[in-house]
Amino acid sequence: MVADELLRLARGIALEAGALAARRRVEGVEVAATKSSIVDVVTAADREVEQLIRDRILAARPDDAILGEEGGGSPGTSGLTWVVDPIDGTVNYLYGIPHYAVSIAVVEGDPDPLTWRALAGAVASPAAGELFHAAAGGGAFLGDAPIAVNPAPPLEQALVGTGFSYAAASRERQGAVVAGLLPRVRDIRRQGVAALDLCAVACGRLDAYFERNLNPWDQAAGALIAREAGAVVKGRGDAGPSIDFVLAAPPGLAAELEEVLGRLGVTDWTLPA
Repeated sequence: MVADELLRLARGIALEAGALAARRRVEGVEVAATKSSIVDVVTAADREVEQLIRDRILAARPDDAILGEEGGGSPGTSGLTWVVDPIDGTVNYLYGIPHYAVSIAVVEGDPDPLTWRALAGAVASPAAGELFHAAAGGGAFLGDAPIAVNPAPPLEQALVGTGFSYAAASRERQGAVVAGLLPRVRDIRRQGVAALDLCAVACGRLDAYFERNLNPWDQAAGALIAREAGAVVKGRGDAGPSIDFVLAAPPGLAAELEEVLGRLGVTDWTLPA
């Protein structure tokens, strides 16, 4: 199966890239640049790890395209694109918080979550020594063990994850949404790594997760893993997940949570430029 072959490659590269990221973290990390705002940082390790991933993909599959957070897009002719986040959770990584990930997915079609077909994905958590992975139609795994979402709890018993934008105006509105949601659920977690939040839904460490402003590389692998574990992964209404909105939850919880978030205004503000 092509997806299985792609997954083997993704897993191997994710583990190697994660080991490099962990070594660089021990050696010490400094901010190399900022991106969308002064709090949206990139380290030299981000760039080095992404270059390793690009080199390994191109050596094995020179006709595939690559879309990476740091290096942008490079064209291909195969119809497949590797969607790469070399270090998801860069702020955690910078501060020495042992919760960050390497996320690698391969998708068919344009590298747009609304239209692509995800074939394989791997998310390595170097500090935890964990590797989440999935191939389309093959189920989701943590290491060698199959994983599945929790049965849908009542909303008031749901542990919900989310994340915040780097734009100050959006963060203010997101804070208001969290304040409104908190009395309606068991609790809320904000851990700073979208890929691992999606994997947490997949393995039952979270009951649900939602966020806005997720780039393709933030969600590509994690969304596939969550879906293969039995989660509903969606955008607003009938739309698929995108930069506009992503929600992942077991069937039976997703619709109720989306309705409450809609009443709280989670999708009422304009995305920042």
